[in-house]
Amino acid sequence: MKKSLLSATIALAIGAVSAQTSAQSLIFKPNEDSRFNWASYEALKSTDLSGETVTVFGPWLGDEKASFESVIAYFEEATGAKVNYAGSDSFEQQIVIDTQAGSAPNISIFPQPGLAADLASKNLLTPLDNKTGDWVKENYAAGQSWVDLATFKNKQNEENLYGVFYRADLKSLVWYSPENFADADYEIPETMEELKELTQEIVADGGTPWCIGLGSGAATGWPATDWVEDLLLRTQSPSVYDQWVSNEIKFNDPRVVEAIEDFGWFIRNDDNVDGGSRAVAATDFRDSPKGLFASPPKCYMHRQASFIPAFFPEDTVLGLDADFFYFPSYESKGLGNPVLGGGTMLSITKDSKGARAFMDFIRTPIAHEIWMAQKSFLTAHKGVNIDLYSSESAKKQGEILRYSTTFRFDGSDLMPGKIGAGSFWTGMVDYAGGKDAKTVATEIQNNWDTLK
Repeated sequence: MKKSLLSATIALAIGAVSAQTSAQSLIFKPNEDSRFNWASYEALKSTDLSGETVTVFGPWLGDEKASFESVIAYFEEATGAKVNYAGSDSFEQQIVIDTQAGSAPNISIFPQPGLAADLASKNLLTPLDNKTGDWVKENYAAGQSWVDLATFKNKQNEENLYGVFYRADLKSLVWYSPENFADADYEIPETMEELKELTQEIVADGGTPWCIGLGSGAATGWPATDWVEDLLLRTQSPSVYDQWVSNEIKFNDPRVVEAIEDFGWFIRNDDNVDGGSRAVAATDFRDSPKGLFASPPKCYMHRQASFIPAFFPEDTVLGLDADFFYFPSYESKGLGNPVLGGGTMLSITKDSKGARAFMDFIRTPIAHEIWMAQKSFLTAHKGVNIDLYSSESAKKQGEILRYSTTFRFDGSDLMPGKIGAGSFWTGMVDYAGGKDAKTVATEIQNNWDTLK
């Protein structure tokens, strides 16, 4: 009898400690801060997953892993499930091995959709229902884009939705010094036509508009591919971009050549670029934005993704010393507000009740807001409170995503490696050096043809 009472007492004590530990693991206490969508958290409690374990595998390590686990804690607390997340810097290789061996996790987090599409073609991903696709269209900015990016063909050549995008990255940004713009009385351009007018105005005033560097060691040339991709999205429909990425239209198609030449409008004029056009390929991309902070400025603008502040001078204060604006679209083209970037997609690689519930959870506002309120997280989810972003810069980038009409992944990342990380890179270096755009595009296409 005493042994039973002692066991019961120990069990109660352990339960109390477990509950306390779980409550302490919630980084923001439920229902305290009214900025969060706690209703979406409370709704989770109707799903009882006590005793169930959900395994999740992805690329996040370090701070990103910690942030994601802080999100997972809310799912565990509300449903009673246990979620085991494992991160790896060899995710792309390991998930192929695990799925083919039949030892896949319940949920896999793909850094880009190409690998997921390949697994879907082998029936190694679980399709989601049509209602999920309809929900994404309605609740994500540029919703159809996110559905398209997660829709693949299976082994039977049937198209299905296989994932939900969660975290996004942004490339369509132009960085500048607010102080330099104010001193010169320059205004932020809202259209591509205005951006080109500003470029010419800066030259007329005796300044240099752009700092551009393509250098990146063995990867030299990749920054130019981002320019071309952004400009193709601003001169042609998204379907043309998709057909180019898959080579359904040739690399030397006149529409693609036009986008390359549009990039040339910026870099093939010595007056437009710090050091002149010949310096573009020789300048390391990490060093190129430093001209923004010189006195007097060596340049006024730098087009680069959201990560570039890591290479700004150490004491740079975002929003004060440096800021950004959306790389604008052509008003005359009527193509809306396209955005180039990346994102992580969650897919089911081993089906279970818990896996389905976790996929539902990842669509809730609270699953996004918990990470938003920390750092390094952008989302296209329209149901979140953008005031929860951890900084004004993150909020501004989130708003760019929110008002986007088209979202596309970096095209070079989706092309075969020998093209997207090979001849496309070197071809852009050749173009920056003076080679004709059509010649460069034809050489890239000839390389692509050899792969077939």
